[in-house]
Amino acid sequence: MKIAIARINNKELEISFQAGRAPYYSLFNEKGELLETIKNPFATGGGGAGIAVAKMLADKDVDLVIAESIGDRMIEALEDRGLKYKQIKGEIKDVFIDIEKD
Repeated sequence: MKIAIARINNKELEISFQAGRAPYYSLFNEKGELLETIKNPFATGGGGAGIAVAKMLADKDVDLVIAESIGDRMIEALEDRGLKYKQIKGEIKDVFIDIEKD
C-alpha cells in the first residue's frame, strides 16, 4: 500500500489542513517508511487543484490519501480513480497509529 500525506512543508511533521493546496506530499509504504516527498505543483494557482492532485497521486500509484481536510470535488476525483482517503488532524506519526487500529 502506498500512502500520500499532505504536508505543510517538507521538514515539519504536521499534516496539512488542506489537501488540494498542500505545498508538499510525502509518500510512504504501509510500514511508515518514506518513499519520496514531492512538491505539489497545484498548491497555488487557479481552481481545480484537488482534481489535479487526485490525478497526480493516482499516477504515482497511491492507494490512500491523508489530509486534515479534503474538499468535495477532490473526494469525488479520488473515488473516481479508486483511491481511498482519510481526514486526520495531527502529526504524520498519527497516521500510522490510526492505520494500525483499522
